[in-house]
Amino acid sequence: MALEAEIFKIILAFVVLINPSAAIPLFVHFTDGYSSADKKKVARIACATVFIVIAFFALFGEVLLRGLGISLGSFRVAGGILLFLIALGMMNDGNNPAKPNHDTISPQPKDPSQLTGMAVVPLAIPMMIGPGGISTVIIYSSHVKSMLSLGLIVLSGLLISLFCYASLMAAGKISKVLGQTGMNVTNRIMGIILAALAVEIVVSGLRTIFPQLV
Repeated sequence: MALEAEIFKIILAFVVLINPSAAIPLFVHFTDGYSSADKKKVARIACATVFIVIAFFALFGEVLLRGLGISLGSFRVAGGILLFLIALGMMNDGNNPAKPNHDTISPQPKDPSQLTGMAVVPLAIPMMIGPGGISTVIIYSSHVKSMLSLGLIVLSGLLISLFCYASLMAAGKISKVLGQTGMNVTNRIMGIILAALAVEIVVSGLRTIFPQLV
């Protein structure tokens, strides 16, 4: 498969998994009543965290797997199953096994200084980049054979982080335009795409474990 097509799949997977539209209600909830400067600070910290997590696991994820004695084939199958479960949650009632429902999150912090911690957990981790996203980063980075390809994955993470920042900055307008129904429809469409990607990852993992399937 051409490198350009592979990078496109990576970006698509990031867009679907990170899905900033799912974090918008939580962002609006936590930053309600705070100044524009505070909201920008929360968005910057959250999106910077997303990029750092992507870059770290792109560079060192495979090394961690080897240290734990986990084969890439097994991890791909497990990661694909996890992504499929997330996709099912997105297509059904939104009950996501890997991301919290914003209604179950503790009330918004009263002290602006607490916003920094909230931007990292739970907004960035696990709401925007959770186990599914981390698994995807490791799976795709394990395919690359050159530093250029690895750099493109990290660059993809940077572009997605910037996209997330723009989405959070427009959170108020997006939530008003789409409404709850629009947000639900968007999540379901994203879920269908993610399910297809998950199946491909599982098949790839099975072929690695059982070469005779090729």
